[in-house]
Amino acid sequence: MTLFAFICRDVANSASIRERLIADHLAHIEKVMDKIAVAGPLKHGEETVGSLLVIKAENEAEARETFEADPYFAAGVWDDVKVEHFLGVAGDWVGGAAWKH
Repeated sequence: MTLFAFICRDVANSASIRERLIADHLAHIEKVMDKIAVAGPLKHGEETVGSLLVIKAENEAEARETFEADPYFAAGVWDDVKVEHFLGVAGDWVGGAAWKH
């Protein structure tokens, strides 16, 4: 399984869209929880300015399918989305230093 990091920046004034769709968004996340390594909002103070989702998938197309099924995607919450192959090699999430295992 490969990890894909989706770094998403919100459109201007996204708060109202987020608020309207939060229940649908969270239902989607719960439905695909087994495919999520980590996900959450990007914040600037109290303001949500984007999202980070690290999705587990066999390939980028599969990861994009999971990501694009999110109601926030369909509603246009994110103005700019970058996706990159992610390799976790150090930290609590990977049990320390991967090169020492």
